[in-house]
Amino acid sequence: TCLYMVAYIILTHFKKAAEFVTGALWLCTFTLSVAVCAVLLLPISILSNEVLLTFPQSYYMQWLNGSLIHGLWNLVFLFSNLSLVFLMPFAYFFTESEGFAGSRKGVMARVYEAVVLLLLLALLVLGIVWVASALLHDNIARKSLYDLWEYYLPYLYSGISLFGVLLLLLCTPFGLSRMFSVTGSLLVKPRLLEDVDETLNCTTFEEDALSRKLNCDSTSCWVKLNLEAMKREYQAVQSKRIALEMRRKASPWQRNLGYPLAMLMLLALTVMCVLMVCFNVLELLLDETAMPRGMEDPHLGMASFSMFGSLGAAVQVVLIFYLMVSSVVGFYSSPLFISLMPRAQDTNLTQMIANCVSLLILSSALPVFSRTLGITRFDLLGDFGRYNWLGNFYIVFMYNMLFAGLTSASLIKTVTWAVQRELIRAFGLHRLPLTVSRSTVPFRLLLASGLSKIQ
Repeated sequence: TCLYMVAYIILTHFKKAAEFVTGALWLCTFTLSVAVCAVLLLPISILSNEVLLTFPQSYYMQWLNGSLIHGLWNLVFLFSNLSLVFLMPFAYFFTESEGFAGSRKGVMARVYEAVVLLLLLALLVLGIVWVASALLHDNIARKSLYDLWEYYLPYLYSGISLFGVLLLLLCTPFGLSRMFSVTGSLLVKPRLLEDVDETLNCTTFEEDALSRKLNCDSTSCWVKLNLEAMKREYQAVQSKRIALEMRRKASPWQRNLGYPLAMLMLLALTVMCVLMVCFNVLELLLDETAMPRGMEDPHLGMASFSMFGSLGAAVQVVLIFYLMVSSVVGFYSSPLFISLMPRAQDTNLTQMIANCVSLLILSSALPVFSRTLGITRFDLLGDFGRYNWLGNFYIVFMYNMLFAGLTSASLIKTVTWAVQRELIRAFGLHRLPLTVSRSTVPFRLLLASGLSKIQ
């Protein structure tokens, strides 16, 4: 219930009210809450085990057991299947439908059309899954339609999960490198050898000149300029002035300590992820138990899932959340999916459905992703551990190697480019932005602004 309320608040913040249908909003809210719950699966399981280890005989912890956690995993798997296969396609068909030709217009006509389209899509997907299973497994392909729930739907979800894990492999390394720039844009950066007051005065003067030019009648101006281009330039200069004012008002501790600590923390988390993946690669070569697998009973409270005890378990939880946030940042920063990024009060229903489906695919693949990389030793519960490709050593080994290589390359590229840029700016070209900003303003405009101030 709490997750549903949080998801509803998030969606109402981004949705475009004029184009939203209430039923579709409910379905999107349910899907987003399931996605958040899928992200919390591993952290809740790891922390529950540590709580039971800390308080083994506590009366107040009797409700927390392996059966409860196992049921939670099964419910998330069920609702993920339900959302991906039925709810989100129905929501899309319902918003695009207008009713069959000749039928009375209304909500029920749209519901009938959406249901028919959903049934046709289900038959199409079922046929594709049957053909794929026939090509890969001859002896299993002769299963009847009575095995739809026990075989075909888990087989379909296994393919969707594999797609989600591959998407995480592409988005997460890129997101880990992007986290540095995203965090840097939210914090006040320390700048070496720069006079903030001088740059702020120049920016204020440039903003004032552009403001006078925009307020002036275009027929009486000396030079006719494109007003739209000038408005964009004025907004950019105004944003730069606001950022400079924030930097000037920032305390020395915030300016000189907050940014370096945040960057060091991000660097430490990223390096820790790479080291754990490299250690997992070595374990895969030496020990068969390092392979991801499923288990029927988690046996909570027996032993810690980290060799470092509760501290290691806490680090695992932090790394899982960090990887999820990085994957979302990388997903919305990639050229293929940047158009899906929601905007406050300006996101239509089709885009909202696409965002919910994408986030659900990423989050439902997160437990498999974390276990495959060796971030945690908590084995997969329920149907999450029944994926066929999890037992393939070559797929798991190549996946770990690709993640370590892509993350290391992205990290080295990001750090070296940032250091080069700061060194060049600080010791060679630290006055270049000031000169460029002055030259962007026409000379006559600056002269006119100065004369008006003198008068």
